[in-house]
Amino acid sequence: MGAPDGPTLISSVQRAFRLLEAVSEHENGAPAKQLARETGLPLATAYHLLRTLVHDGYVRKLDDGGFVLGDRLKSLHTAGGAQTLLSRVRPTLNALRDELSSAAYLTFYEDGEIRVAEIVDSPRTPRVDLWVGFEDAGHATALGKTVLRELDEGARREYLSRHHLTDLTPRTVTSVPELLRRIESPPLAPAVTDLEEYALGTVCVAVPVYRGNTVGSLGVSLPVERRDRLQEIRARLLPIASRITRSLSLTI
Repeated sequence: MGAPDGPTLISSVQRAFRLLEAVSEHENGAPAKQLARETGLPLATAYHLLRTLVHDGYVRKLDDGGFVLGDRLKSLHTAGGAQTLLSRVRPTLNALRDELSSAAYLTFYEDGEIRVAEIVDSPRTPRVDLWVGFEDAGHATALGKTVLRELDEGARREYLSRHHLTDLTPRTVTSVPELLRRIESPPLAPAVTDLEEYALGTVCVAVPVYRGNTVGSLGVSLPVERRDRLQEIRARLLPIASRITRSLSLTI
């Protein structure tokens, strides 16, 4: 037999998407019979697909028997929007990596945690070995400390009350008063540094960025031997952070 002329398509997946499209057109919900009629599907097929979609959270069945879109689909839409935003700033992060010969990082403060949104590196500019997650190491990273510095006093103390200042290296600050003192008056303000506090042999510098009202940070990591370039890198990061903030704010 010869090769097929086109790609192999899974008809059951196509039918499920047709049902989702039909459900989305009825704000107050529609019964299975109506959805089957609108999509041209046999009623039994529509019932089976709707049952599966309800089970997986993509569709929700109302008390009156109608079907509406489920929370799972809404979360996918939200995640897709975030991916679209990141795709618009990724070229800037790539250019930053190449210009400074350093891995570039972007974080945001979401749901009370400091989370990495993007890392851009290369074989020539490898990322830091993330042996401890950023959610548990905000006190020891330039990216995390930048976010903490931008938070108001109440939010900052609330975050610190939930996170133990783990001793990651001999240089990690594990005293809350000392950490707050350093955050409030860093030598390179508004940039914040990590001088081998997260990983020995690596230093980082980060500056704040915003996505609407959501605070985040933009930073780079480099070998400790390049520590004397931190002032120069700070000067380069600040205008790039402003550009990223504008890009994210214009697209939310």
